[in-house]
Amino acid sequence: MSAAPNELNDLRWTADGLICAVVQQHDTLEVLMVAWMDRAALDATLTTGRGTYYSRSRRQQWTKGEMSGHTQRVVEVRRDCDGDTLLVLVDQTGPACHTGTHSCFDGRVLTVD
Repeated sequence: MSAAPNELNDLRWTADGLICAVVQQHDTLEVLMVAWMDRAALDATLTTGRGTYYSRSRRQQWTKGEMSGHTQRVVEVRRDCDGDTLLVLVDQTGPACHTGTHSCFDGRVLTVD
């Protein structure tokens, strides 16, 4: 699943060296969560096949499920047309959200007038 180095260089990282990652269940296409990756987290994800991200609040890399056991097996990583967002298709085991819900978007609907 490794990317060629020039593929990573073509990505548009933020000034902080991060890129947004939208995480989606590969078979249902349900959006599970949104996270950030630095280059090391993306590299780890592509190398290990486990969803690895960067915590902006803790300022460190983390792998989904290392504490909770709710892991993500990465099926595919895609980049968007601008190269500033990644789509991470996963096989999620257990809840994806740190609150214990299946998705970080469960039941949190804003009304539209």
